[in-house]
Amino acid sequence: MENSYLIILAVLLGSLAVTVPVFMTLFFAGMVGLVWGVGIDPEIVIEVLYRSMDKFALIVVLFFVLCGNIMTTGSIVAKLIKMANVLVGSLPGGLAMAGILACGFFGAISGSTVATVVAIGGFMIPALIDHGYKERFSVGVMTTAPILGVVIPPSIAMILYAMVTNDSLEALFLTGFIPGLLIILAMSFYAYVRCRQQGIPTRARVSFPELVSTLRESIWALLLPVLIFGGIYSGMFTANEAAVVACFYAFVVEIFIHKDMKIRDVKKVVVSSAVTSSTLLIIVAGSSVFGEFLTFEQIPDKIANAVVANIHSPWVFLLAVNILLLVVGMFMDIISATLILTPIFLPLLSKFGVDSLHFGLLMTINLGIGYCTPPLGVSLYISGAVADKGLLYVSRAVLPFLVIQILLLMLFTFWPGLVLFLPRLVYG
Repeated sequence: MENSYLIILAVLLGSLAVTVPVFMTLFFAGMVGLVWGVGIDPEIVIEVLYRSMDKFALIVVLFFVLCGNIMTTGSIVAKLIKMANVLVGSLPGGLAMAGILACGFFGAISGSTVATVVAIGGFMIPALIDHGYKERFSVGVMTTAPILGVVIPPSIAMILYAMVTNDSLEALFLTGFIPGLLIILAMSFYAYVRCRQQGIPTRARVSFPELVSTLRESIWALLLPVLIFGGIYSGMFTANEAAVVACFYAFVVEIFIHKDMKIRDVKKVVVSSAVTSSTLLIIVAGSSVFGEFLTFEQIPDKIANAVVANIHSPWVFLLAVNILLLVVGMFMDIISATLILTPIFLPLLSKFGVDSLHFGLLMTINLGIGYCTPPLGVSLYISGAVADKGLLYVSRAVLPFLVIQILLLMLFTFWPGLVLFLPRLVYG
């Protein structure tokens, strides 16, 4: 059996090394393990694939993807950025703060880091450079701030984590608000200090009539996150229903109120969302086959017993997990890593007395940071394409902001009460 484990590990690592797509790598490794290692009928694999897709929780992912695409096609994103700029643009580093705040607004609707980098970073990086900000600073801040897309709910990574652990999705969402706010404040403070030292020009203070005018123009965009979270936590509708309501609201606002999206654009938006969603579902299917192999072999339990035998402190355990997840995030996307690693870590949480909701937030932030770390950090490549810079340049540009996020990650790790304050307040 040890030899079979080595062969499966070789299939897994070898496929990743030659850049086979992650879903195919997981599927082939799981298939080899189930059919050759465990000896089950290959037809059962088909049942596993079907079962992995037949989950009601996945609906919320599909509709939040659609909602994000509606916003980027229309003008909601531009209005969110404009409102953020009016609020903080007159401060030193104000435009950078506006970009960070816009990532928070957009993250409160889209649930995706990649979508946030494309929508906000693609607009803000050139704008920052044009307004006198240093190019490296501009690239760094707008590459790392989109982590808010997965930290501030709704978060696609959190949805998948809750699907695996059977935690309350609404309670898990609540763990992201305080960490998301602290990330915004910490990155904004750094931008303030750095830009004040460098004497970056600031815009004139906004007059009250201009503030009111911008608020009136942006009100429909700002009401979208209010609708989502107000509906969920008032009990008016579930998270799944909230995603559908958000899509309908965004369509109506963009087509009939803002009028920046035409009826003919609907087909393009739906097709684009379907392609993105099918990519996510394929990853879910591939990881489910690999996960089935892990379950058959009781590998999570074996790992749990080995860890418990060698680590006795929950703090040491969490520190070790943080390091592991940061490394994993360098090589694997957040969706695949969440689906593969969550079943492995889950048995360990009860043994060390770690709250599952707390751990879900830590896993989300760790793997979200992975979007900004080489060699496979997707955000690095997107920002590099926008600024026409190479991987090495962008990797250096993000370092100060990654240090801030990792320091905050340590705070969230060793102060679970901060992360769990809102879930405990709302659900007891």
